[in-house]
Parts: sequence; structure tokens; C-alpha cells
Amino acid sequence: MTATADLSNSLPFRAPCPCGKPLGIDECCGRFFDESTWPDAAEELMRSRYTAFATQHIDYIVASHHPDTRGEVNRADVERFSRDSTWLGLEILSTEDGQPGDDQGWVEFCARYADKQGEHLHHERSLFRREKGRWFFHSAHAPKGTPIRHAQPKVGRNEPCPCGSGKKHKKCCGAAA
Repeated sequence: MTATADLSNSLPFRAPCPCGKPLGIDECCGRFFDESTWPDAAEELMRSRYTAFATQHIDYIVASHHPDTRGEVNRADVERFSRDSTWLGLEILSTEDGQPGDDQGWVEFCARYADKQGEHLHHERSLFRREKGRWFFHSAHAPKGTPIRHAQPKVGRNEPCPCGSGKKHKKCCGAAA
């Protein structure tokens, strides 16, 4: 009878990176946290900042904030948000510029997290700026909304009100519009 060695405990554990790339955290975003090296592109900085929130690397979150807007960062709030949230995933929706030769770039993303109130989806379009060869998060912007499409056709002013009152729409619910 041949014995089979159990190597499961002898292999090094490689924690996956929270940013969603198929690399270990130390090979991916974690290599930036000691600030000896910096991301080469805006999306890479975005991913590393998400990972810093997920792993509570608050110094990196603050340091990667653009010097022009860093004063707006409340470290205690960032630390509390990072600590009190369970980070569930990051999806990069789009990038615009933000490559090594650019001076600024945009990254639109959705970050999922859970806290005591439940699960949340944070959707943001972030501006990143490069200064002295290094990328920084500058500011967050609300993404452009999707136009609302009504499932039913618009009710004409002289048509019966859809509420069932029997009055014309213009004299009933349409009067408030």
C-alpha cells in the first residue's frame, strides 16, 4: 500500500486579491501598500484602493489621495468604514485614459459591500490625476444616469385618468403635474 503525502498544509497559502484579478494579493494590489512602488495606470490604482479598503490599509488610502484633495479625507471615517464593512466585490465598468502616458483618467466602477444595515452597491465615476509620474485618486463623481423609460404610453390630457376616477386626466392626477 502506497502512502499519499498530504501537501495541503505544506503549500504556501495565496490569498486571492479582493480586486478580482486572478492573482494573489501580494502579487497584485498588496505590493503597493508599502509605497515602494506605485500603480502604472488609473485602473490599477482604483483596484488597489478597493483592496486597501477591503484589507484596512488606511495609510495607503490616504497616501493615494491627490495632494489637492487629501485635506478632505477624514481618516477616522475612512478607517471606520473600512473596518465595519465586508467587501464583496469590485466591477470595473469603464476606463477613459489613465494610461502611463496620460495625465488624468476616469474609472467607472461598482463596489459591493455589506454592513450592519445590509448589502450595498456603490457606483462611482472617479477622476485620477498623475503628478510627478505617480497616479492619485482626485475626486468622485456621480455616473451619468440611465434615461428613465416608461413601460406604458403617456396619458393624454383629455383621456380618462388612469386612477379610475372617471375624470379627464387634466382635471385629476394630471393637474398636479
